[in-house]
Amino acid sequence: TDINITGSGTTLSPYVVNSTFTEVDGSITNEIQDADEVNTVASTLDLNGDTVVNAADIIDADGDGAEETTVQQVIEAIVPITGKAARVFYPPSIEIDASATGTFTINLYAQYIAQFGSPVVSSGGSIPTYEAAELDYHVTYADPTVFNTGTMSISPAGVLTYTVDAPPTDYNSLINVVFVVK
Repeated sequence: TDINITGSGTTLSPYVVNSTFTEVDGSITNEIQDADEVNTVASTLDLNGDTVVNAADIIDADGDGAEETTVQQVIEAIVPITGKAARVFYPPSIEIDASATGTFTINLYAQYIAQFGSPVVSSGGSIPTYEAAELDYHVTYADPTVFNTGTMSISPAGVLTYTVDAPPTDYNSLINVVFVVK
């Protein structure tokens, strides 16, 4: 009794053990132990992946109302969330001609490969790219004062067909494209 532990065991909030107990056996040295590791969180790992999450660390990782109590459960809860987010990305910025009325096409996939496949400057390595068939293509926004969104379409190969009904007077308009890895 009279021992309290504060902190959450993280780098920013390490565990701190405080005690205010009274010596009862007459020796002030027999309770002292040197600890080699500070802030060690005890958990049990077996080869089946059933690492136990400490009671203080039990969380509802995916917000479904059920607490995950093992590391395996936490992983299974967050993989669908992080997996979805990791599959969505914005292609590089490209110019879409909206200077005249009419129906036009632009190969979004070819633009993506041209820029991601050969960056102007790099610190090293390369940018991984996907094959056209590995992606789904989405226009999440197109300026309705310029583009006829009712006739806009994208082929499975990433070719966008769009119609300009009214070219913008200031030569600026917005279109937002997102790629999703299948």
